Amino acid sequence: MTLTAVDTPPHCLEDVAVLMPAYNGQADVDLTLASFNESALVHVLIVDDGSTPPIVAPTLANLQIEVLRMPQNGGIERALQTGIDALAQRGFRYAARIDAGDRSVPQRLAKQRAYMEAHPQVAGLGMWTQVVTRAGKPLFMLTPPAEPAAIRRLRFFRSCLAHPSMMLRIDAVRAVGNYRATYPSAEDLDLFVRLMERHDCANLPELGLYYELNEGGISATRRRRQVLSTLRLQLRYFNVANPYDWFGLAKNLLHLVTPYRALQRVKRSLLAPRASH
Repeated sequence: MTLTAVDTPPHCLEDVAVLMPAYNGQADVDLTLASFNESALVHVLIVDDGSTPPIVAPTLANLQIEVLRMPQNGGIERALQTGIDALAQRGFRYAARIDAGDRSVPQRLAKQRAYMEAHPQVAGLGMWTQVVTRAGKPLFMLTPPAEPAAIRRLRFFRSCLAHPSMMLRIDAVRAVGNYRATYPSAEDLDLFVRLMERHDCANLPELGLYYELNEGGISATRRRRQVLSTLRLQLRYFNVANPYDWFGLAKNLLHLVTPYRALQRVKRSLLAPRASH
């Protein structure tokens, strides 16, 4: 099934498409897409990054799904770049990111689109994120700042934009060079920094995504590569007048020498909700 975007009233989602790269994990794909609950038809583009067997589009009410198959596994950076270009060719204005295994909250797409229509200077819009185990048990909430100025200031000190929660303005993404593999496993931060040179990025300060903490995911299995790419980005865009750039540099150097599981334990202990007394 081929996706096509047309001009529609503001309450519809005809110019929005969910962009989900996938490599194997059919069950996770099905779970994620089943979580979308919107008042309008939801368009979805799955970029199958060389899965074996190939990803199959599930049949779900109120979703129109296309699978774009890559000839071989080329990595998430290439899959996302291909997906953005494909959505632009189909006439979509907004790409709503999500990863297989994560779940959307009801009306997420409508809320994000309404905000971006009202704020044309915003090229990327995230939402607060509940981090959960693969079994769905809540671990901690990610509640980054909402305002563009705070996000710019803290961009290298903390994760201000949860990639799978983002809605992106497709023309802006392509104008700054699209996703790229220059900073492996940190393709999201690389894109956000380039977007913020010309536009704003913001967050809706409400829950928009349930993010599955997958010990086999990129953050775990390619962690050293991710931290090194982040450090390279920090040095490339370092602002000596911003104290949070210095704090972020020190933080990522610490991440480079600290075991992944130890960092996760610290994060859970700091961010997990405290029981009331």
